[in-house]
Amino acid sequence: MNLDDTIVAIATPPGRGGIGVVRLAGPEARAIAQPILSLSRELEPNRAIRCDLIEPCGAGAPARETADISTTHVGTDAFVRPAERSSAPADTKTQARIDEVVVTYFAKPHSYTTDDIVEISAHGSPVVLRHIVELSLARGARLAEPGEFTMRAFLNGRLDLTQAEAVRDLIDSQTLFQAKVAAQQLEGALSNRLKPIKQKLVDMIALLEAGIDFAEDDISVAPDATILDRIAQVKTPLTQLAATFSYGKIVHQGLTLAIVGRPNVGKSSLFNRLVERERAIVTAQPGTTRDLVSEIVAIGGIPVELVDTAGIRRALDEAESIGIKKSMEALADADLVLVVIDTTQPFSDEDEELLTQVEGRPAIVVENKSDLPSPRRDSCPRLSSRAEPGKVSHAEPNSLQRIPTSALTGEGIPALRAAILQHVAGDATVQQESGFLTSVRHQQLVTDALNSLAAATSAVAARVPHEMLLLDLYGALRPLDEITGATTTDDILNLIFSTFCIGK
Repeated sequence: MNLDDTIVAIATPPGRGGIGVVRLAGPEARAIAQPILSLSRELEPNRAIRCDLIEPCGAGAPARETADISTTHVGTDAFVRPAERSSAPADTKTQARIDEVVVTYFAKPHSYTTDDIVEISAHGSPVVLRHIVELSLARGARLAEPGEFTMRAFLNGRLDLTQAEAVRDLIDSQTLFQAKVAAQQLEGALSNRLKPIKQKLVDMIALLEAGIDFAEDDISVAPDATILDRIAQVKTPLTQLAATFSYGKIVHQGLTLAIVGRPNVGKSSLFNRLVERERAIVTAQPGTTRDLVSEIVAIGGIPVELVDTAGIRRALDEAESIGIKKSMEALADADLVLVVIDTTQPFSDEDEELLTQVEGRPAIVVENKSDLPSPRRDSCPRLSSRAEPGKVSHAEPNSLQRIPTSALTGEGIPALRAAILQHVAGDATVQQESGFLTSVRHQQLVTDALNSLAAATSAVAARVPHEMLLLDLYGALRPLDEITGATTTDDILNLIFSTFCIGK
């Protein structure tokens, strides 16, 4: 990739809108932008200027003729025919006005990419924005590749790789909490957490290298106990960081929650209550839901895909049979299962069978219709003690957590949301940490580093020469460098930035 090129792209989403932005970045950004703008003064860094977007004309100008225009207004009182416009001198009275725009100039190195950047904010017409890009291309700019602006920021040292990836995560965020986490990563939260870990590892490598290189100068080599202690100082915080991935992955990707149960236990009503709108059809007739109904909601800032399923029973017809099959597939694929039980009905064999199927998996038993008289359920050994309204009960060993709810009145819904969030988040301290792992790439690299540190620990115990021990320590350092991008390959960079949108 040539960093000396000037690149251009539309930086706003496709489609029509009130405002659309075209971004130019590179050494010729100002030289390319100025001829297509009727500027009353020179572009100044960090200052927005309102002006007209014009189509430069005259000898050698890149402007195209516009169809179905016989005369074009180009000033306060002048009209020029298109045929005349192509050969007229390039002054303000022979330039066609296209739009009124706001132009902002960011001078190097104080810009997103550290290049000169010019951003033209026009009305959000796809035709106008595309024409700005075409005028820029005609004057020597190159169309930007996906993520090329952010890649330049990384290659120019403006961002490290974790911060660059956080830009994509911020754009893709579906909830405010996801956006906050991405913003923390963009500020360098993960990099700052890795920095002292890497420094301790580098210090240990330097100590062993010095002992090898200057052995004849009587520089003492650290004893095995000291080396093991230093390895532990690196391994412990790295293990803690690796443990954050289970929560960070859910924050980043969300989770799927399947609502299952017998017909007419209130699954669809509960689904609508969690979604907070009438999304699924609810009737008094059992077996209304025949297909999967899904909706994404935010619970504690985490995107949760709720899946309402068909009632599980012996099918009465082919359509219901297909729906029940899909319900079982949704149950198998879900990250968390809500087993809904009707408290006004005796505990049935079908209820027992459902509880058996979710045994050993993350699941919550929702005792629906709690606003109505119900028989006792404490006889079921699979169920824990009931939670009080507004509180979350903790499941006993080998039992499932029970939450009494009423989808009709909303009773118990806050406790159910809290229970779902508890299953997602686990240890609440993880939520308070900054710089946790959200990327599979990061998690795999941290795991590689831990494996190398484990090998180094074994090498010390086996009294392996320090030259060989250093290979394991360098093997632990390289993955950490790959996380931040201190050392990485072009293939990895292309894979990461190809997932960005064009214009960012």
